[in-house]
Amino acid sequence: MRRADGLARAGDLISARHQRAWGDLRIAFKRREGASVLARLRQDGCLKARFPRLEEGAWAGAVTLNSAGGVAGGDRLRTGVTAGEGTAVTVASQAAERFYRALPGSVSEVANALSVESGAALEWLPQETILFDGSALRRKLTVEIAEGGWFLGVESLVFGRTAMGETVRRVALSDLIEIRRAGRLALHDRIRFEGDAAEALGRAALGAGACAVATLLLVAPEAGDRVDALRAALAPFEAGASAWDGMLVARIVAQDGACLRAATVAGLDVLRAGRPLPRVWSC
Repeated sequence: MRRADGLARAGDLISARHQRAWGDLRIAFKRREGASVLARLRQDGCLKARFPRLEEGAWAGAVTLNSAGGVAGGDRLRTGVTAGEGTAVTVASQAAERFYRALPGSVSEVANALSVESGAALEWLPQETILFDGSALRRKLTVEIAEGGWFLGVESLVFGRTAMGETVRRVALSDLIEIRRAGRLALHDRIRFEGDAAEALGRAALGAGACAVATLLLVAPEAGDRVDALRAALAPFEAGASAWDGMLVARIVAQDGACLRAATVAGLDVLRAGRPLPRVWSC
């Protein structure tokens, strides 16, 4: 209801429906004349993609961006990437993604689905996910890798902005990484947490005071051959790496986002055999 002067009552403003952002991005690549090229693109809502030219001629590149400028409770984002047979593709995000305080009962949902076809190589290199105090996130990364496919991925979580003195006392997080290789489950890695992140990460068994964590993944025939070099590169940091059955997993914990990035870049340098990271990583 409105008053005679046309202004809304306070109660009407409180009950107004909050605007939510949504995005649906679909990208597919194919091989043509020895090069990896864009085959299909669909972008709806706030999710967009740009396609910079990479220095490596055989590789195609895509940079994803969220034009909403961050993610709030109730937002829904979906991304799908297909690396067609024989292609080589690097996907990065334009910037770190920020997840803001969510209203009671609301949660952000992010679903990323990747497909690596036979003989293809896909790098999934989003920048950090920054969780603000009071944020609520449900995220899922699924990767389907065909026989002969190659995959490298990174997922990072930063709890608060330490440079601004922020402490995350309340957060709700459900984060799942699921990898299938030739139709069989190879990795099911889930994080579930709700409560005081600073208190939990202060425990010696969890973070020993860290506020940033990352996971590096390599699924490739040579994964086991890279583990010693990766451990050496990560030696200055709080990290560990293991390899088995053609898959390598590394965990990193850090005191802040800058230290986490330094460790992540050192690890990616080994796993990418020294190829330069996408330029957005240095912006």
